Amino acid sequence: MPRPNIVFIFSDQQRADTMGHAGDPVAITPHLDKLAAEGTVFSQCFTSSPVCMPARASMMTGYKVHQHGVWAFADPELRHGQSHVRNIRDAGYRTGVVGKTHLWRHGPGHAGEHKQEMQDWGFVDARETTGPSESLLTDSLYTDHLAARGLLDAHRQYFEMYLRGTRPYPWELPPTPLPTEDHLDVFIGRLAQEWINDCDNAEPFYLQVNFGGPHDPWDAPPEYRSLYNPDDMPLSIRDQRTGPLSSHVELLLKHAPNKLNKMGVAQNQLLKANYYSKVTLIDDCVGGILQTLEERNLLDNTWIVFSSDHGEMLGDHGLLAKKVFYEGAVKVPCLFRSPNGRGQGTAQALTCHLDIVATLIDICKAKPLQDSDGQSVLPILEGDSNHSQRTAVLSELGLPPSAFVMLRTSRHKLSADAKTREPIELYDLTEDPNELHNLVTHADHVERRQQLLNEVLNPLLSSLDTRAW
Repeated sequence: MPRPNIVFIFSDQQRADTMGHAGDPVAITPHLDKLAAEGTVFSQCFTSSPVCMPARASMMTGYKVHQHGVWAFADPELRHGQSHVRNIRDAGYRTGVVGKTHLWRHGPGHAGEHKQEMQDWGFVDARETTGPSESLLTDSLYTDHLAARGLLDAHRQYFEMYLRGTRPYPWELPPTPLPTEDHLDVFIGRLAQEWINDCDNAEPFYLQVNFGGPHDPWDAPPEYRSLYNPDDMPLSIRDQRTGPLSSHVELLLKHAPNKLNKMGVAQNQLLKANYYSKVTLIDDCVGGILQTLEERNLLDNTWIVFSSDHGEMLGDHGLLAKKVFYEGAVKVPCLFRSPNGRGQGTAQALTCHLDIVATLIDICKAKPLQDSDGQSVLPILEGDSNHSQRTAVLSELGLPPSAFVMLRTSRHKLSADAKTREPIELYDLTEDPNELHNLVTHADHVERRQQLLNEVLNPLLSSLDTRAW
């Protein structure tokens, strides 16, 4: 039996609960749902950081955020450290990436100028775009395509409107002015199909497919917008909270536009409809990739893995985007479909980005990453119900000059100041799944708070050095 291929599909800013197989009553995601039905879904998977670049740095290196040190923007020197892609390449795999890597800071220039960086990470073949907003300043294969089609000016005028001066709110944003076939995510999906068709099957391959959506702007074409009736969209979490509010949440609420703070029910539902339309667009792109694998007779020897860098608040608690430890921002999709298409259903085991990386290494029989907390879930994927599971996951957030950490167990969530270890939030997620009642100062929970801090969180932070802070 030849060694299996891997296609790792990675969306940007996609909540774990915005798919049909995750129980969402309105999400239209038939291709991801089919993958889930034929695979294993890890329903309790969490990001290493609710910020793009730190999360992606953890995914590449297998390190926790405080180990690799990328709290905000990518450090170009990080690529010279360890990389799971490089280890997979060295194990005899052809490695490639298409789409948005977000492994370097965007600015004037062309993504092609960073090809050496991609090779340093271990990608033999990089066909890189940027994200949607970054394409305003940074050229790539995508902007080259738009220019050749005479569409670049229309694209950039749209983003000028979105990002500068007249930026509409999510419920006001018009759909993309581009034809559907020229939308960024459709372009990335097509790049992936072309990459697979270019393979000669002489060696196994590892392909990363990094979509730009459903990260804002929620600019899906009109035919995708029409799939969702805003009146049918479930409301965000809008109930009153009790207990202290964390300082970084207070900061985000303080700087949120007044109009966002006054968002009504109808606006909230339209906002969600626009987001979901982009989720469905990406689902169709995934379907195209699966079709190409079938046409090439590769699906029966290919692992399909799907995840995202972090979630999206979608109006929960009056917030958009990420940079918080609420479930909407830190819980991410995680599904594996093995080549035989016989999965284990839904697994409740706590998992994180580092575990995904460790599993990819395991599948490829590549050299393990050093000093990584990642734990392969391959035994679970192969049906070992007795496989030992982690008791907690860690997520980290840098908001200079401060940094914060989150501990998540199967029942509790504790967040704290990274330097002082002062507890900030404590939620009992069994009793309070919407995280409305912060128990951090509650007398009945002092013992539990200290136990989580001393016995679980502090050991996970044993290598965190704050002396220079």
